[in-house]
Amino acid sequence: MATRFKVDAQEDARVLTSAIAKIADYWGLSTAKLGTILGLSQATASRLTTGRTMLDPASKSFEAGQFLLRLFRSLDSLLGSDDAAARRWLQTHNLDLDARPLDLIDSFKGLLTVCDYVDAHRARV
Repeated sequence: MATRFKVDAQEDARVLTSAIAKIADYWGLSTAKLGTILGLSQATASRLTTGRTMLDPASKSFEAGQFLLRLFRSLDSLLGSDDAAARRWLQTHNLDLDARPLDLIDSFKGLLTVCDYVDAHRARV
């Protein structure tokens, strides 16, 4: 049973790491910005985007990556898979949040706030 869990955790790490690298590319996030969002150094974020390292499933960075994926999926659903619209939304000052979402997601609390905000709007659709 322990071996099965280890294999599943490794696969989860591989899949999430790959998804995070694609999100960074779609949204035009620099490795420095991605590192800030995930709580990693720029060098580690760079290795992550090139597939030379994976997120550790037991880390806070992995959890932040899950929320970043949640945000991506929610925006993707809300905006009809329009990556340019998602980038614009992230970069535009939001009156409800009183900040640019892109600035808020630098902290774990801000990432959760933006996820909850988008999910609340998605629920109306």
